[in-house]
Amino acid sequence: MYFDKAGKENTQKTLELAFQRGKELGIDELVVASTTGDTANKASEIFKGFSITAVTYHCGFKKPFKMEMSQEVRKDLENKGIQVVAATHALSGIERSVAKKFSGIYPVLLIADTLRLFGQGLKVAVEISVMAADSGALTGKDIIAVGGTARGCDSALVLKPVCQSDFFDMRIREIICKPRTF
Repeated sequence: MYFDKAGKENTQKTLELAFQRGKELGIDELVVASTTGDTANKASEIFKGFSITAVTYHCGFKKPFKMEMSQEVRKDLENKGIQVVAATHALSGIERSVAKKFSGIYPVLLIADTLRLFGQGLKVAVEISVMAADSGALTGKDIIAVGGTARGCDSALVLKPVCQSDFFDMRIREIICKPRTF
């Protein structure tokens, strides 16, 4: 499915479509991007019977030594059975710091920009699947990965997750939904 535009207004439909496709394929793992916990909470209402991993920004993403997701929200999600991963962005990491200081283009940032050709949400879905895999939260079976543009979610994929050391072995099996205009 293609949405007319990117954004959080697509969150409910994205999660419903992703859940339906996951059930059809016998997939029982969801990785979802969630900064404040709102999208992860919505996913927990829909993805009954799934193992859910919420991936959030690493500490210091916006302010040094500050987490974007509060400890209270994180504990609430964990009490609902949701794994919460806060990790360095797989598709920028230290390269962003090098690019900021020395300019230029670097391989991982180039990969991120290439994925953005399909939309920010799709890039996020790929990235958080790597972050979740690196944290040990996944089994290695195909997953549903859900990302978004700014807040909420608007893109969902079926993919074979990998750790970053095997990035090019990842397989995007299906694009369930994404914005057409972004």
